[in-house]
Amino acid sequence: MPAVPTPLSLPPAEALDDPTHRIPAPAPAELPPRARRRALHTTGFWFVAVAFTVLMAFGTAPTPLWPLYEARDHFGATTVTVAYASMVVGAAAAFLGLGHLSDRLGRRRIIVPALLVGIVASVVLILWRDLPGLIAGRILNGVGLGLMASTATTYLHDLHHEVRPDRTGSVLPGIVATAANLGGLASGPLIAGAAAEWLPAPLITTQAIFTLAMAVCLALVLCTPETVDLELPAAEPPRRFVLRPGGRRAFGAAGALGAFAFAILGLISSLGASVLHGTLHTDSHLVAGLAAFLMFGSAATAQLVLGRLPLPRLLTVGAVVFPVGLVLCAVALYHPALWLYLVAVSLSGAGSGLLFKGGVERAGAVAEPASRAGVLAVFFVVAYLGMGLPSVLFSIALRHFAVQTAMIGFATALSCGAVVSVIVALRDRAPGPGELSA
Repeated sequence: MPAVPTPLSLPPAEALDDPTHRIPAPAPAELPPRARRRALHTTGFWFVAVAFTVLMAFGTAPTPLWPLYEARDHFGATTVTVAYASMVVGAAAAFLGLGHLSDRLGRRRIIVPALLVGIVASVVLILWRDLPGLIAGRILNGVGLGLMASTATTYLHDLHHEVRPDRTGSVLPGIVATAANLGGLASGPLIAGAAAEWLPAPLITTQAIFTLAMAVCLALVLCTPETVDLELPAAEPPRRFVLRPGGRRAFGAAGALGAFAFAILGLISSLGASVLHGTLHTDSHLVAGLAAFLMFGSAATAQLVLGRLPLPRLLTVGAVVFPVGLVLCAVALYHPALWLYLVAVSLSGAGSGLLFKGGVERAGAVAEPASRAGVLAVFFVVAYLGMGLPSVLFSIALRHFAVQTAMIGFATALSCGAVVSVIVALRDRAPGPGELSA
């Protein structure tokens, strides 16, 4: 049996006289397996949050750059909205066709492809410098965004549960997911606006910045543990779009809330820079990015601050703030004032955030538990269509009406639709058999 050294053991005397001799330092104590596992899941939680933020920011980054794309490729407002809406097509396809796969294949196996698709989209936008390349890049951007948005929130909850299994009701994952989602959407235009204002070749530089950021995030996510046990036998997949009895009308109202809430976000993201340039006579790309930042940032702040209100009060506040913001948008265009426009988009964003959160809660409440993810995927598709289609219609209306008149009609339609949807969502609390066709 080998001798066990004691604290008093000394090396031989001749070794002490040797100046090159060094007493070896004790090996650092390794973390026990459980602590090491918790540390990996903790760092992984924040890695996923950062990746979620970066990819969402990439989706809205073109907001202040659309006038530059117009000048480069020689197209007008309608094509801008079509290019913007092409991202919606990619996101809808990812939500419906691929988002549920993380339950079978694992969370990381969906997040990694989401980042890879985002990187490919950015490369396409750098190398393919005309309108077809812009649309192709935006569609790929939407696919990556849809994969990320449908998986990252669940991944964050899984990772937090692995670290704190005793805190099943913790609000931290939800808060971080909301901050990453809307915070990313808010920061993208601000980053791109700053790049366009101060850096050369902004259309290429902005994409290069996000390519590098997504590549870093890819490396971080690859170091994040998987949370789905792929060795468990696969259960029979549930039907994906099943509502509780009597839930069709309530789901319809929830989907309408998501669509109306996202409509103003899509309008400002696609045509906001053109409106600032043509009506408010502001050429600053940074200001265009700031307007979108304030809008998405207000949506995130409203959800974080007021998100714990009871659903009726949450929707009521949203139904008041949302129309007020839209009316002020129209006033800011009739009597051009940049400060009023920034206040207006902030209020619109706050109301939009509250209406959207209420819609998510209502849609989740009328879904059969086993089909909740599928029902919410359909809800997100409806909301994203609301982000794209009204913007295209608005751009078509600009061919026949002044921007002020078009904004009045837009604000009236969205306000009335949002208020009616709130009333239906709150009144129709009873669940008949209801199933969405696949």
